[in-house]
Parts: sequence; C-alpha cells; structure tokens
Amino acid sequence: METMRKTDWKTLVCALVLGTGLMCIALAEGEYKEFLPLFGQPLQSAVKVPRSALETLRVELGRTLYHEKRLSRDNSISCNTCHDTQAYGVDGKQFSVGFHNHLTSRNSPTSFNAFMHIAQFWDGRAPTVEEQAKGPILAAGEMAMPSAEAVVKKLNGIDGYPELFAAAFPNSKPPITYDNVGTAIGTYERLFVTPGRFDRLLAGHEDALNAQEKRGLTKFVTQGCTTCHSGTLVGGTLYQKLGLVKPWLNQKDQGRYDLTKNEADRMFFKVPSLRNIAKTSPYFHDGSASTLEEAIAMMGRHQLGMEISKQDITDIKAFLGSLTGELDPSVAVSPESFPGE
Repeated sequence: METMRKTDWKTLVCALVLGTGLMCIALAEGEYKEFLPLFGQPLQSAVKVPRSALETLRVELGRTLYHEKRLSRDNSISCNTCHDTQAYGVDGKQFSVGFHNHLTSRNSPTSFNAFMHIAQFWDGRAPTVEEQAKGPILAAGEMAMPSAEAVVKKLNGIDGYPELFAAAFPNSKPPITYDNVGTAIGTYERLFVTPGRFDRLLAGHEDALNAQEKRGLTKFVTQGCTTCHSGTLVGGTLYQKLGLVKPWLNQKDQGRYDLTKNEADRMFFKVPSLRNIAKTSPYFHDGSASTLEEAIAMMGRHQLGMEISKQDITDIKAFLGSLTGELDPSVAVSPESFPGE
C-alpha cells in the first residue's frame, strides 16, 4: 500500500472485499473522488434522445398499454398498479396483490432504469423489458389473462386499439400481436431513466453531495458494497448468492435455482440497482427489510460477514439518498383517456 501522508489522512479502514481478501484503504479528505470511476458515466434523461416518428407512436402506445387495466382478466390491474410511475416504479408493498387478491411470491422491483439491467425479474428469466412485460399479463396470480391469444382478441375488440397498433407497427400483419404488446410497453419503459444529484457528482460537480453523503460514499466502497453494487446503476449488472457469508433466513425461495435447477444457482438472485433505493422500500426479493437502515445492516451481516456500525449505517444511508433521481414528468404521466372510452 502506498505510504500515507501524515497530514491528510483521517483514519484507516480495513474492509473484507469479496474475492480479494483484506484491503486497507486510507481515508482522506476528498478520498471519495478516487472511487468515482467505479460508477461509470452519469445517467442522462432519455426524453431528449432523438426518436423517429414511428418510435414516438410506439412510446405512446406503450404508455397507454402500461396503464391499461383491461390487460388483466377482471379489468382491475395494469403494469402501473405494481410499478407506479408516480411512486418510483413500485407499489410500496412487501408482495403485490394480483387477480382474486392473490399475493405474489416476490417483491415487485422498480421498473425505473430496469431496461439497463443484465436481465429482468429477480431470477433473470427475461432478457429484456420487452420480454418481461409479457410475463405478468399471463401470470395466474397477477393479471391472469388466460393466454396470449385472449389478450390479442380483447385488444382487437376495443375501439381504437386496432388503429393505434396499425400506426405503431405498419409492417406487422396483423398489427395486434402479443409480441407487439411487449415491444410497445418496453419502448415506453426505455424512457424510465432517473438522473439525480449523484450524476452531477459523476459529471464533476463536487457540491452535488454534502460532506456526510461523500463520507457515506467512501464507506460504501471501502466496506465492500461495490463488489456487487457498482457501475452507473450501482448494481443491476450481475447475479450474486444471497447469504454469501451468513445464510439468508428465508430459504423457501431459492432464486435462480428454481428456474435453472442448476445447483450452482441456488440462492442466487439478480443484484438490484440501488438507484432510487431510498424510495423503493420494502427491500429484497422477499421484502424482509422495511427500512434502509435494516437493509444495510442485513447486507453487512449476510454478504460481508460484518456488523456495520450505527454511524456507518447512517452515513451509507445518506449516500444512498443521493441516488434518488427524477423521472421526467412527461414520461410519468398516464394517458388522459384510453381507447374505447
């Protein structure tokens, strides 16, 4: 390790970093700047990205479908019900309520920034948001439509949708297909980008975060959190075993193993992005932590094998608060009216 200058260091932190052993880092004023490359480039709003006229038509069709409750069997549930664009892409519940008051088996993750993840769902069973959008509509305990054919028939029977699909998918014969439903919703969701103060810091504006938030950023890195939560999204780019050091209490859900039946995937889940994490409680696939403080402590215990101090939890929480961004109001707003109404 580099020789530390006696005049500018405050303390020496030794952190267990997964896969690399014990790492000691000198914490100094401004030390956080050395860690910023771990987070890549700042997020930028997708609203002003140039789009063709056809893409704009698909965005608006996708917006309508995202908020369309008639995509569910009893006309009561939309994508927005569980992934509310006015509530950071979540519903704030441990488990969402689906058709006939059925409780889903996993906490609904945020739809914000999701299209940039390695895959979709906690177990990664859908590669894109376009594919993900088609899942809940047919899930028996969620929107509960009986089949893709039933969805197509229902949309064809609603005045206005045939014309909207024909305009958005002019080369598709017929225009209304289940794949086109997923494509339209996914096109809309690709606008769900939420830049915030942390991105101003990444862009070189040192005053974007206060002293405690910068201190929390440094602790977030040196205590090993960036082993999984790094990159522009501060996570969302890999799968990791939950309970890596200390077994997770809830063993009923085995994560990717339940999907792949590969023993190496047992208790592996997609690492969530921490963007907007202060606004998306409860936490984890099982919603087992109701507060951010509790979630930080649990991660230290189960993933890093350490008890994070109360002061460090407070500072890390402050940093995580700086990851709260904003979705452009023009994206978050739902349609004023729906076809056939």
